[in-house]
Amino acid sequence: MPFDPPATPLRFDPSVEELEKDEAQTTQGLIEQMRKIAEITYEDGGHAMRAVHAKSHGIVRGQVIVPADLPAVLAQGLFAQAGSHDVVMRFSTSPGDILDDSVSTPRGLAIKVFGVEGARLPGSDGASTQDFVLVNGKAFNAPKAKIFLANVKLLAATTDKAEGLKKVLSAALRGAESLVETLGGESATLKSLGGHPETHILGESFFSQAPIRFGDYIAKIGVRPITPALTALTDAPVDLKGKPYGLREAVSDHFGAHGGEWEVVVQLRTDAEAMPIEDSHKPWPEDKSPYVPVARLVVGPQSSWDEARTPKINDTLAFSPWHGLAAHQPLGSIMRVRKAVYAASQEFRLTRTGCPLHEPAAIADVS
Repeated sequence: MPFDPPATPLRFDPSVEELEKDEAQTTQGLIEQMRKIAEITYEDGGHAMRAVHAKSHGIVRGQVIVPADLPAVLAQGLFAQAGSHDVVMRFSTSPGDILDDSVSTPRGLAIKVFGVEGARLPGSDGASTQDFVLVNGKAFNAPKAKIFLANVKLLAATTDKAEGLKKVLSAALRGAESLVETLGGESATLKSLGGHPETHILGESFFSQAPIRFGDYIAKIGVRPITPALTALTDAPVDLKGKPYGLREAVSDHFGAHGGEWEVVVQLRTDAEAMPIEDSHKPWPEDKSPYVPVARLVVGPQSSWDEARTPKINDTLAFSPWHGLAAHQPLGSIMRVRKAVYAASQEFRLTRTGCPLHEPAAIADVS
C-alpha cells in the first residue's frame, strides 16, 4: 500500500482542547436522554440494548495487519509496531430502537483489536484491547456536545413511536438527500433522520468523524474497503422492502461466500484553523491532508450471524472510543462527553441483561 503522509503534521499537545461552556451539565443531559431511550426500549422489549447503534447486522472476526515499512509519522500508537492483531468487527445502524431496515439510517462499524500493549486511557486499565467506533460519514451531525444534546432529545422523544410513519418519512428524506447529492452536496442531518440511501452496508467506508490523538500527532481514523467483492458493493442498492432484517441478510450472504479486506486510514492534522478540534461537524479538507493507509483489516468467509450465538456476543461486548491506548485519546467536545455517556449506557445494560460485560482478553473469549 502506498504511504504518502503530509510532511509537517501538527503535534499533539493537551492545550489543543477547549472545554465547552457548561460541558458537565451537557454531559449529564446526554446521560439522561440516552437512559430514557434505553428505558423505553427495555420496557417495550424486555431486553436492555445500547442507547445508540442498538441494531446489529453482523459480527465477524479477522485480523489487522500493520506493515513494517510505515513512515515514522504514521508508526504511532497501535501502529508503531509491525505485526498482526486479532479483531472483532460489529456492523450496526444508528438508532437506539430496533427499526425495520427500510427506515434507512447511518451505518456504524465498531472494531475491537486484541493484544494491544501500552499506556492506557483512564477507565481501561488492565485491558489489552483497543476500540475504534466509526460511522459512514467523515463528519459528525453536530459541531459540539450542546447541539448534539438537542438532537438526542429529539431522538428520545420519537423512540418507539409510529414506525409506519418513520418508514414514510425515511422514503421522503431519501428523496431529499438524493436531490442534495445531485446538486453536489450531502446532508448528515437528512441521513441521520432516516434519509440514508438504501445501499449495501459492506460497501461503506467508516470514519471516527471526530479527532483522536495519534501518538505524537492528531488524526481522524477510518476504514475503507479495498477488495473487489467489497468495492463492488459501494453505493450498490439493496432491496429492503418487506425485509426488516435485510441488511443482516445481505451481510450474512456476503460473508457466507466471501471474505474481505479494508484499509485502515488516517488523516493527520496539518492546519489548526482548517482542521478544528472542537467542531466535529466540519470535515477536514483532504487537499491539505489526505487519508493515508496505516494497516489492513482481513476477514475470511464465515458466519456473521448465528441465532444461537451472535445475540449473546452482541450483549456481552461493549465498545467505546475511550477504551484503549492513551496514544489514541479521543479529542474534542463530542468525544469528551462520550466517555461518561458510554459508561452509563454500559452500566444500564449490565444491570438488566444478566450478561456481564467482561472485556475479553483474547478473541477466543468472544463466544
